[in-house]
Amino acid sequence: MLASYALAGFCVGALVGMTGVGGGSLMTPLLILLFGIHPVVAVGTDLLYAAVTKSVGTVVHGYTHTVDWRVVRHLSTGSIPMAIVTLGALSLFDLSGAHAARLTSRALGAALLVTALALVFRASLLAYFGAHFPGLRRRRADTLTVVMGGILGVLVSISSVGAGAIGVTALIILYPELSMPRIVGSDIAHAVPLTLIAGTGHWILGSVDTGILGSLLTGSIPGIVVGSWMTIRVSDWVLRFILAASLFIVGGRLVM
Repeated sequence: MLASYALAGFCVGALVGMTGVGGGSLMTPLLILLFGIHPVVAVGTDLLYAAVTKSVGTVVHGYTHTVDWRVVRHLSTGSIPMAIVTLGALSLFDLSGAHAARLTSRALGAALLVTALALVFRASLLAYFGAHFPGLRRRRADTLTVVMGGILGVLVSISSVGAGAIGVTALIILYPELSMPRIVGSDIAHAVPLTLIAGTGHWILGSVDTGILGSLLTGSIPGIVVGSWMTIRVSDWVLRFILAASLFIVGGRLVM
């Protein structure tokens, strides 16, 4: 079982390093559906898993100069306060019961379906926004980035999903001048403080399994190093297609 956790951590870590997508959208469903972990515990454990894994990815992306720290700062300005507010709201509920498990599963499933749609229709979304909102002013783009950060703060705190595909797609729309490696690197760097705060909040609430966390990190740390190094060497289209198909299947199962 420990080897299975490590293997899952490696595969998801490699995918996150290459695309910025897959941390919450794959690891949390794997913990719920494959390993039978309580949904709330799966979300909390995945958040701390993502914080450590993406810290390593940020170091690699920072070394290769594929992080735009200004974008990271604007995202964090919105996401961190909203994550704290959301965690405060969650503390008012009993997170260990069957009702919380059911609501978390459905929220996670809905977030996965939205993420999958963002992946599938990314090109159409970019074409639409490029035609209707050409050349967003820098100040307006920065403001919208803060707003998007706030939305991601809520989504990630509840379901651990959103910082990847939704965040990357939003950044492509807001900053079309940035290269794909810099978009991915900036998204990964922003996820570090967000998932660390959200994960710490879940740990305080008692919804983190530290044993599983350690096993996942055994595989994910080398996985994200390999994936981050391969960012500019692997076809993004193939990875997005496989990931989107997986998210549709898993999201559908969790919502039903």
